[in-house]
Amino acid sequence: MPAGKKHRFNQNWMHRHLNDPYVRKAQQKGYRSRAAFKLAEIDDQDKLIKPGMCIVELGAAPGSWTQVVRERLGFASQALRGKLITLDMLAMEPLDGVLSLVGDFREEETLRVLQEVLPDGGCDLVISDMAPNLSGVASADTARMGDLIELALEFSAVHLKPGGCLLVKCFQGSGFSQWVESYKREFRQVFIRKPKASREESAETYLLGKGLLPRA
Repeated sequence: MPAGKKHRFNQNWMHRHLNDPYVRKAQQKGYRSRAAFKLAEIDDQDKLIKPGMCIVELGAAPGSWTQVVRERLGFASQALRGKLITLDMLAMEPLDGVLSLVGDFREEETLRVLQEVLPDGGCDLVISDMAPNLSGVASADTARMGDLIELALEFSAVHLKPGGCLLVKCFQGSGFSQWVESYKREFRQVFIRKPKASREESAETYLLGKGLLPRA
């Protein structure tokens, strides 16, 4: 991209960012990013988060989704009604009551540590706002996104309780229908969610699987 065009792009992005109502709301409420409102909207509709649950968040940093889950698990007086475990390759600023693990959930050692802190029977809900570093090459970016979705599905097949739910970010476009079909093989119900906090021009959307089918 030519230097002048890149400079204009950066200016336009900054102008939009500073005037984004969700950015302002996030600052007012103390959320770490505007992404908090995406999860809040989905949960308002689908009632995924309930006190007493065990919830695992994959790719949690910087932690805005974690903040929403923590609130809705009923955090009060330094105690959480339920269990919230986050996992990311990057260290995250701690939040009281949250067990934050640093590691790659594709690696055996990380999974072993996670299994040690999960309650018997697994967790009730897995959420992920992970996205790959985009290259701008559509086929490569689709493949990377598909890898993350497949990994989240594999993780959930092992660590979710039967009847549990999985919520992951994905992109509309090539490969989307295959991701939906993969979900349908694992869950009783599959929904596509596009919260208002997700920018309209973005291909970003979310796949929600409800009711993990019993393991064969």
